[in-house]
Amino acid sequence: MSIDTPLARAAEAAINLKLGTTEKLPNPKQTTIVTIANQKGGVGKTTTAVNLAAALAKHSLEILVIDTDPQGNASTALNIDHRVGTPDVYSVLVEEQDFAEVIKPVTDIENLYCAPATIDLAGAEIELVSLVAREYRLQRALNKYLDFHKEKYKKTLDYVFIDCPPSLGLLTLNALVAAKEVLIPIQTEYYALEGLGQLMNNVNLVKKQLNPELEVATIVLTMFDSRTNLSQQVAEEVRKHFGDIVITTEIPRAVRVSEAPSFQQTVITYDPGSPGAQAYVKVAKEFAHRHSGGN
Repeated sequence: MSIDTPLARAAEAAINLKLGTTEKLPNPKQTTIVTIANQKGGVGKTTTAVNLAAALAKHSLEILVIDTDPQGNASTALNIDHRVGTPDVYSVLVEEQDFAEVIKPVTDIENLYCAPATIDLAGAEIELVSLVAREYRLQRALNKYLDFHKEKYKKTLDYVFIDCPPSLGLLTLNALVAAKEVLIPIQTEYYALEGLGQLMNNVNLVKKQLNPELEVATIVLTMFDSRTNLSQQVAEEVRKHFGDIVITTEIPRAVRVSEAPSFQQTVITYDPGSPGAQAYVKVAKEFAHRHSGGN
């Protein structure tokens, strides 16, 4: 006789993730390129990028993460080498190397790939200024790679997630031009909406002048603490202001989520039964069903 309790469900989900026996999530109609941006640091941007990507890949979708942050935190969490001299996103943007020479499969998660960032990217903001078509370099390299990936792996990428630095410079601009959608993580804390207006203005400027298909399509509430009125109030305010684009599941403030990168893992593989991992799996399911046209 099976026992249906929250703990039992979490344990079952964790076992399924480890064994790879999870349900297959629906594919989007075409490769969907999503830029994950928020110029405010410490909001869970990279954490959301790698854990959403890992959760989708664990549910049999084909995922690429592009790390455009010189800190290389997404590369660390996915255990991709990003020492100085490693072929990386800088090599693509500035030196015009093909993504095919940069992107590596993630060892522990099938169907997940990563283009790493090294500290070399810190100089890219300056070097890109003088280059021709500086805003379109990521877009052009990525479009070329999508065909290569399909030919090499006999599978089309379902989602590409571009993790941005906490700024609104040329690296983020390249990411916004390359994408069709923007996903914004918002922490459920007092300063959550500070600077968000500037980000929305930049997205609108890019949409108007460089990428007419760009839309803010998803907002994920992060660092949610159900014990505090403040988290509840901020979440309510965000949902009131942005409506249906806000994912219904909040990501809790959780030790396991913070610990995982120090072991070069996402929380999805580090502790799949933890509340943080389970929350990201729920976000991934809702995200996938939204993009398939499902409920």
